[in-house]
Amino acid sequence: MSTHHTTTPDHTGPTTVLVTGATKGLGAETSRRLAALGWTVWMAARDTVAGEAAADRIRAEQPDADLRVVALDVTDDASVAAAVETVTGSGTGLDVLVNNAGIIGDGHDTLTTTPADFLPVFGVNVLGPVRVTHAFLPLLTASPRPRLVMVSSGLGRLEHVNDPSRTEFGVPGMVYQSSKAALTMIGNQYGKALPGVRVATVDPGYTATDLNGHRGSQTVTEGTDAIVAAASADRIPASPFDRYDLVPGSEWDQPVGAGCRGAAGGRSVGS
Repeated sequence: MSTHHTTTPDHTGPTTVLVTGATKGLGAETSRRLAALGWTVWMAARDTVAGEAAADRIRAEQPDADLRVVALDVTDDASVAAAVETVTGSGTGLDVLVNNAGIIGDGHDTLTTTPADFLPVFGVNVLGPVRVTHAFLPLLTASPRPRLVMVSSGLGRLEHVNDPSRTEFGVPGMVYQSSKAALTMIGNQYGKALPGVRVATVDPGYTATDLNGHRGSQTVTEGTDAIVAAASADRIPASPFDRYDLVPGSEWDQPVGAGCRGAAGGRSVGS
């Protein structure tokens, strides 16, 4: 998407967000930081035991955090439908949807990759966000300030993977990379089809998570800078954007929303 988006924040009540893949890594940290803004956070997880454990870790730091774990498998229609029913029935509404859940796959190089290698990765990284977004759209679009966030990757950005000076250039394979390139396009098309929803696609950056064996050069807090900005800032750069596109002290990295308890992690907001 080629233009900046603006929105008027709603200060009439707490903001509610649902984050997929919220048990660890970027999803858990995003949940922690948005909870610190006073938001109601639905932590969506395939494994609700792991989800409750992640929520408890956040509550240990933020005893008044409004965290709600909901079972959600992004690859399963019935699971997603049940999650929609749970959130709808709770009466919290939904203002922000963060499609964060993702897998990296078996990591084959390009020449050993077969069609079967694409199926599980595309099932989570591409079809998952479409399934979740489609199911939650009626609830999301009922919000006065709806926001949809797609967590993509620098590995899905052609300008990065073709630049020899960047880390992405040397990462072999095409399955994960193409799934994130597809997700960027999906975000772009949702943005055009949903003029009343602010749609953002973000590149977290090379962040130390389980996805890469914690080899990333950024902390998990830095890795969520772009995600948190997409969800909470009054204005954001054009998509896709990463934490380096955010200007310290500008309106692009200032969280908004009712019930703010203070910034979580300061100016740390990141593949």
